[in-house]
Amino acid sequence: MAATARHGMRRGPRFTGGARIGAAAGAAVLAAVAITGSAVAAEGDGGDGGNGKDLVEGTPCTVTARACVDKDAHTAWLIHDGEVTHGPVGIGLGADGQETPKGTFSVQWKNKDHRSAEFDGAPMPYSVFFAPGGIAFHEGDPERPSAGCVHLPHDDAVAFFTDLQVGDKVQVR
Repeated sequence: MAATARHGMRRGPRFTGGARIGAAAGAAVLAAVAITGSAVAAEGDGGDGGNGKDLVEGTPCTVTARACVDKDAHTAWLIHDGEVTHGPVGIGLGADGQETPKGTFSVQWKNKDHRSAEFDGAPMPYSVFFAPGGIAFHEGDPERPSAGCVHLPHDDAVAFFTDLQVGDKVQVR
């Protein structure tokens, strides 16, 4: 009877071996997603149920976005209260194999004088980081493909850096 009582007091499943490793890995992935602000909408999901009624005029993004990127048109906008405040702006995107991810993200952090740790200290002025993997808006030649970031001309990079704040929604369509 003592064994039955002790067994009945377990609060959850007991994982062993590979199952324990898998459960721990799954928990780590969920924690990483929560911390990094991974995409919260599936690719191609405009967040409007597909009816387009909540889109900002002239953009593929919803009224809840503060920044909008149209990958097909190589264009970006700043938005406030459902109205375009800056743009359209010509942009550069990730090269083949290093594509800028689609989805809905949040601004994670900003650094005016950032240098890439991944690419030998390459300058990334006016960086606004919004997607996992170090994806950011930053000053760069819009004609030159990036490693996934959104390149903006100088004046537009300054505008995005000044306007966007940590937590603001970025939609990439």
